[in-house]
Amino acid sequence: MTELPASGTQVVLRRGDARAVVVSLAAGLRRYERAGVDLVEGYGADAIAPGAAGITLAPFANRVDGGRWLLDGAPQQLDITEVPRGNAIHGLLRNTGYTVLSVTPFRAELEAVIHPQHGYPFLARHRVVYELAADGSLAVTQTLTNDSPRPAPFVLGAHPYLRVGDADPGGLTLTVAAATLITADDRLIPTGAEPVAGEWDLRAGRAAAAALMDTCFTDVAYDDGVARHTLSAADGRAVTLWHDESATHVHVFITTGFPGRPLAVAVEPMTGPANAFNSGDGLRWLEPGASYTLRWGIKADL
Repeated sequence: MTELPASGTQVVLRRGDARAVVVSLAAGLRRYERAGVDLVEGYGADAIAPGAAGITLAPFANRVDGGRWLLDGAPQQLDITEVPRGNAIHGLLRNTGYTVLSVTPFRAELEAVIHPQHGYPFLARHRVVYELAADGSLAVTQTLTNDSPRPAPFVLGAHPYLRVGDADPGGLTLTVAAATLITADDRLIPTGAEPVAGEWDLRAGRAAAAALMDTCFTDVAYDDGVARHTLSAADGRAVTLWHDESATHVHVFITTGFPGRPLAVAVEPMTGPANAFNSGDGLRWLEPGASYTLRWGIKADL
């Protein structure tokens, strides 16, 4: 019997000086580097992604308050997967092994089925494509298809942590191109929105070490249909997460709790905010047979 690592099938992509390791568990990005410089927070093949590092999120991103929502007036109850706060978190495929559909030296395509279940009585497919470009940058395409006979609600997202190799965390600056802060309660459920100001205004950059947060932003600024958020080091090196206009929100999680790292910075593109199943903010509905695609990626200036 062949032993399979805890994170599932390992797919190694290479192009030029770039190398990415994609895993079948949650269609996750386990490693990504250029010229030997780590551009995301990685983890071992025999580990489950710490802090949801690199996983993809479907059919909801972030949280659903108490795991409860209404479908045509009927109560729905998702599993509680964020036990300390009593919420459902990070979708329904976090613990699912995707099927690897195709692999080339620099492209991988994976897919998983979301079966009807308590809290989400819909049949859907989530397909994820990772591709290294000629310049070594990484592009990710996530597509959700509704195979149900009725419309299905969704929010798509991803959970990469950016990293600038061995740069001193104390010298990292985070820039986020968003003008509105989503306010939240102590369980991180949105309560409203307000213009960014003071310590919450990351548009001109702020020291990451002074900005520990678990916060969502919207009113994202796009340039030719693309938004860019950047983690830069004091020596001038920088890593940028980009996303298309399908991602209307970006969640920033800066923590001192990532295993083995003094500071970790997650920049999460999402098509809607937390608790969209209840608020309707950013929530989309797929008609039977229809698909929706989120595109994002990572690029480095080394």
